[in-house]
Amino acid sequence: MLVHPKFNPIALDLGVVQVHWYGITYLVAFALFYALALARARQPWNAAAGWGRREVEDLLFWGVLGVILGGRIGYVLFYKPLYYLAHPAEIIAVWSGGMSFHGGMLGVIVAMILYARRHQRPWLQVTDLIAPCVPTGLASGRIGNFINGELWGRPADPSLPWAMIFPQANDQVARHPSQLYQFGMEGLLLFVLLWLYARQPRKLGQVSWAFLFGYGVFRFTAEYFREPDAHLGLLALGMSMGQWLCVPMIVIGAAMWAWASRRTVQ
Repeated sequence: MLVHPKFNPIALDLGVVQVHWYGITYLVAFALFYALALARARQPWNAAAGWGRREVEDLLFWGVLGVILGGRIGYVLFYKPLYYLAHPAEIIAVWSGGMSFHGGMLGVIVAMILYARRHQRPWLQVTDLIAPCVPTGLASGRIGNFINGELWGRPADPSLPWAMIFPQANDQVARHPSQLYQFGMEGLLLFVLLWLYARQPRKLGQVSWAFLFGYGVFRFTAEYFREPDAHLGLLALGMSMGQWLCVPMIVIGAAMWAWASRRTVQ
């Protein structure tokens, strides 16, 4: 049975400024997105649609705003609205953790809608370009969660070779390292599947809806190993908040992928 090393969340202390590992994982996520989006823009069908370095840089700017604002606001509203209502000054303390993927996704959707309108592009053309570039960023974020020792898993059989005690949980219970499960499923595996799927031209919206469905399935599955938020516990039907937020993603993703597949628009 393993024990979480309880890493120092501060990677570099410069006195006045402290650089947190969590912040570094976000920088890594944005760098990976930029590199992958450039590779996507060079694909013949994307280059023919006018995608290039300048467009990718603009997308990164809008995406960063969407992720940070949407992720934090989503966490505040979905998971701890009463706490932050009583402690409004802590809403901006992103460096302490507390970001919601579902909120970040909504923030990116809004950002991409604004980008598409500004550049007069179909919104789904924009999301089709970026969808395969997102999972590596999610993987990086899960490494940040693991370093912080947060979002640990549910109790596991102590005989499980990778079962882990998280001192941050204030108990000696062997748990699933669910952050690493999510790193592998909604991060690396989803990236590989989407990247391979998007290596040839697809109909408008197919890549975007495939991402929505794939993330929903992998996150829903991972939630069975992740400890529910203490202040929420399990909700209706014994499902966590994360699972309930994934249900519409799975349903909408599958339905819209089927709809996009029947369209003739590329």
